[in-house]
Amino acid sequence: MRFSKMQALGNDFVVIDAVRQDPRLDETRIRLLADRHFGVGADQVLLVEPVPDDDEADFFYRIYNADGSEAGQCGNGARCLAHFIRREGLSQADRLILRTRSGRLAVDVDEGGLLFDVEMGVPRLAPADVPFLAEAGDEVHRLELGDETVEFGVVSVGNPHAVLVVDDVTQAPVARLGPRVSHDEHFPERCNVGFMEVVDRCHIRLRVYERGAGETLACGSGACAAVISGRRRGLLDERVSVELPGGSLLVAWPGQGRPVHLIGTAVHVFEGRLEF
Repeated sequence: MRFSKMQALGNDFVVIDAVRQDPRLDETRIRLLADRHFGVGADQVLLVEPVPDDDEADFFYRIYNADGSEAGQCGNGARCLAHFIRREGLSQADRLILRTRSGRLAVDVDEGGLLFDVEMGVPRLAPADVPFLAEAGDEVHRLELGDETVEFGVVSVGNPHAVLVVDDVTQAPVARLGPRVSHDEHFPERCNVGFMEVVDRCHIRLRVYERGAGETLACGSGACAAVISGRRRGLLDERVSVELPGGSLLVAWPGQGRPVHLIGTAVHVFEGRLEF
């Protein structure tokens, strides 16, 4: 099976062409691929697949977490997948429409194929649509976790996110609170947990604990969720630079009912062939 290793701000992926080959992946093989000691190593495994003739999308974009579970969305992965599609000659279009398990997204390619603008769709803000089990649709929710109360916003950008505001992201309790919030019973599908430090209205620092992967160097949908949550709380402007451990992204969200855009680069690292 041929594959490529790609990364976007250190969020790394094994990307596979399932248009011209049949990888026949299952949960065990996905976990092996993602394993950094016995496999290739990746935060997620991405597949580009054909779509039915009656579908207006160009390709189907499938996402698997390192633990073998399937995700609905990944913004950094979308940029890498668009780069992969053009590099492999599957399409040379400057605008690609990708269908995912949770909907459709568009990727515009600019600056000689080096910059990727992902239209991530209209975020879902109602708790039931995240899903998050709460009676009200407030901007800030609270959970009692043992002897402490945690406050956060919830949003779905194709996958569920909780966003906490912290004073100093370098001191944020990501390893301790990330899995506790992610696995809380109020999130029936688990969630990604963002820890956001607001530097000013156009700049945030962010760390993300991703369900199925743990803390990663960058999370595109998490960056979008953080900006959306921050704007709903009146903390941020429309265009925000998001500084993650792996680098910076630009997120733009005009407001409720409008799609959110994620803008950044993608890098091909190497390609190889794997025999199971």
